[in-house]
Amino acid sequence: MMDMAEGAPAPLISVVVANWNGMRFLEKCLASVYGQGYPSFEVILVDNGSTDGSAGFVKRNFPKARVVENRENTGFAAGNNRGMEIAGGRFILTLNNDTELEGDFLENLMKTAGASDKKTGMWAPKILSSEDRGVVDSAGGLLIYPDCLAKGRGRLEKDAGQYDGLKEVFVPSACSALYRKELLDDVGLFDEDFFAYCEDTDLGLRARLRGWKAQYVPSAIVYHYYSGTGGRYTPLKAYLVERNHFWVALKNLPPGYLLRLPFYTLLRYAVQVWGLIAGRGAAARFTGESSAWWLLPVLLRAYLDALKKLPAMLLKRKEIQKRRAVTSREVGEWLKRYRLGVTDLVLKD
Repeated sequence: MMDMAEGAPAPLISVVVANWNGMRFLEKCLASVYGQGYPSFEVILVDNGSTDGSAGFVKRNFPKARVVENRENTGFAAGNNRGMEIAGGRFILTLNNDTELEGDFLENLMKTAGASDKKTGMWAPKILSSEDRGVVDSAGGLLIYPDCLAKGRGRLEKDAGQYDGLKEVFVPSACSALYRKELLDDVGLFDEDFFAYCEDTDLGLRARLRGWKAQYVPSAIVYHYYSGTGGRYTPLKAYLVERNHFWVALKNLPPGYLLRLPFYTLLRYAVQVWGLIAGRGAAARFTGESSAWWLLPVLLRAYLDALKKLPAMLLKRKEIQKRRAVTSREVGEWLKRYRLGVTDLVLKD
């Protein structure tokens, strides 16, 4: 348990915000951070080559923030990593630029972190929709499908207090996630090969394989404009998600679960085809913004590019598995306890 004795200085939190052309969100986001009652935090904004004036806006309006300017869009994973590398806090909060914090967010988050045991190194707040604040975006991080695609726990449910209990959860969503610096020193940062999407599932799984745990903090509330930067149903998002979930599985799953991977992915595709016909789920929404004929080339490109990096991913797998501190049976128990059903994954937005 962390030493947070009365009179001791509050642990520093480094708030890292990766930004790409998100100036329309930044005023609300950063104003909500600087409006926190918690006494000890720093803000690091990493701008990924924005062309909308984001970096200048932050420098003018939030001069206390430390702004890192990349010349090009290096991706969500690399952007966060640049911020985490220079962070001075004992705790690091990743925060999407399209979020807004409740005034007691950091204080409530740290109350739980301060009471946690030393092997709890990840904390997931309650994330609600900024478009309808009574709707859940993610209540305590992510649930996982057996092929390593993940979705927010309770997503799009009405928030009626059903997720208001403290409990251990699987892994947090990097949209808003608190990490212990010791955990990041132990397992590393986000995998920059991912560029964006699934990097939080990968980091969380790597941490759990090392014996770290995650805790839900329902009293820490943040509002999120879902996929405000990257778009909700785009060919690029479909490509990155399909490529990256394969890498998550390849790097982290025990051999027996890898052998089952094709079955679960083919099952998911079958349900997605049905969803296309019935007009349900993300695949149907995708075709609302792009032609259905583009789905097959997107998937083909995703898997070809995933296989191109197979040797590099196998080397990463070797290192991860060599340092694993849990058994394959324990991994199997997680995949059952935090399992996401195929219809919940595919047929719900």
